Amino acid sequence: MGALPKQKYAKARRGKRRQHLETSPPSLDYCPQCHSPKLAYHVCPTCGSYAGREVIEIKSPKKAG
Repeated sequence: MGALPKQKYAKARRGKRRQHLETSPPSLDYCPQCHSPKLAYHVCPTCGSYAGREVIEIKSPKKAG
């Protein structure tokens, strides 16, 4: 059996130890076709284009906003 802590870590001390583990929001690019925000290296959910060509067919365009 391995070593176990004798006392409970305080929430503040635990947070200080984990402060470098924070996550960052996903980076957004703008679609060159419709100029709406999209995830990088993903198909645009608004117009369905990727790398300058239409990859998927969108039945009804979503409203931007």
